[in-house]
Amino acid sequence: MDLEVSPQLTIPERELGWRFSRSSGPGGQHVNTSDSRVELFWNVADSTVLTDDERMLLLTRLEHRLILGVVTVAASEQRSQLRNRETALRKLADLVSSGLAPEAAKRRRTKPTKGSARRHLAAKQQRSATKRNRQRPSAD
Repeated sequence: MDLEVSPQLTIPERELGWRFSRSSGPGGQHVNTSDSRVELFWNVADSTVLTDDERMLLLTRLEHRLILGVVTVAASEQRSQLRNRETALRKLADLVSSGLAPEAAKRRRTKPTKGSARRHLAAKQQRSATKRNRQRPSAD
């Protein structure tokens, strides 16, 4: 089953690798006999579906998750191997789509408007007056 990351990018099944192992966590007696933990891996560096620009972008943005150009996603939240496979596919698709997403525009620093600065000072003076009125009168 191919993994559709976006309408423009679909990772073919032949590029995806699976590894199964026993999962820790819930499952009762059945947990010791079933390999429900799933690891899904994809070689970003050798992928044929990526353009050179996409490959470089993913290699730099996912650098901390890559081992020799291979990204690995694990899923063991569910008791069923099938559900964990679906979860792993979803995690990989989310990871790749966020890695290929354009960067957000840099925020420009702005100064407060004169009106907002005036309102801010008026609120501070009002608060100060309120606290001053709560004090005990001095015995002069």
